[in-house]
Amino acid sequence: MASIHTGEEDSAQLDGDYADRTVGQGGQRLPTLWRVLSALLLLTMGGIHFYLVLTGFSGALGVAFVLNAIGGVVLAIAMIAAPRRFLPLVSVLSLLFIAGTLLALVLALTVGLFGMHEQLSTQLVPTTLIVESIGTVVLAVTAGLAFRIRRSATRPRTLAS
Repeated sequence: MASIHTGEEDSAQLDGDYADRTVGQGGQRLPTLWRVLSALLLLTMGGIHFYLVLTGFSGALGVAFVLNAIGGVVLAIAMIAAPRRFLPLVSVLSLLFIAGTLLALVLALTVGLFGMHEQLSTQLVPTTLIVESIGTVVLAVTAGLAFRIRRSATRPRTLAS
């Protein structure tokens, strides 16, 4: 079968955003939307943990919550500011961060974590479960899109007839 070359194959080697043009109309908005949603969920998770520190959590757990808040802010900034070539790395790190935080909360609710047993009725626990669960799903989608865009940017496009 003959291949039809569109002429964009040569520009793919020069332009790192080739994949965005191949997605079609609105192709750049989709990854941007997921990046913004991911950043907002990371900020929300960090904000919840910082609020809990301000309202009484102290000691080792307070320090862990402050570090969680700082990590959420840093990853949210990276999610928005990172160049597209680093988006797969940033999205996977963010996914691991929010999923790890969710896992820690689930462990604290079930078997206990670091000698502490959390209750579902504790302040912001249901909200945190929802935010971190949605964040895990959104970041998984963002990571999947980031890897798909990266993979399609490295492959030249040809149309087979």
